[in-house]
Amino acid sequence: MYVSIVLWNLKNSTATVESLREYLRDYAVDAFSTLRGMRLKTWFADAEKGYWGAVYLWDGVDMQNPLSVSRAIELIGYPPTTTSVFAVEAIAEGISVIESFAGVGRAFEDAPATDPETVT
Repeated sequence: MYVSIVLWNLKNSTATVESLREYLRDYAVDAFSTLRGMRLKTWFADAEKGYWGAVYLWDGVDMQNPLSVSRAIELIGYPPTTTSVFAVEAIAEGISVIESFAGVGRAFEDAPATDPETVT
């Protein structure tokens, strides 16, 4: 297994952490969930410092290129400031109250409320 980390400094971008949260909600979470060989992707941000990034956990075999579904470079306007890939030495899973990661994260907490009368 492998871990890859990508990080953007958004200081030269018109994109903001808030606008990128919309990208997560409206497109990226679903799109990345289709990638072959990707076990997990976690996006992270620091709005005050202007950082945006992600950590991927890969199976290590028959992996699909994440650029095949990503729109981040297009939205941010340039490639990641830094990228790194590391071999996984070990993994520990803790005990959590969260049964599934679906819908977890600030991108979903900040989602506009849906009007129940407009839902079909």
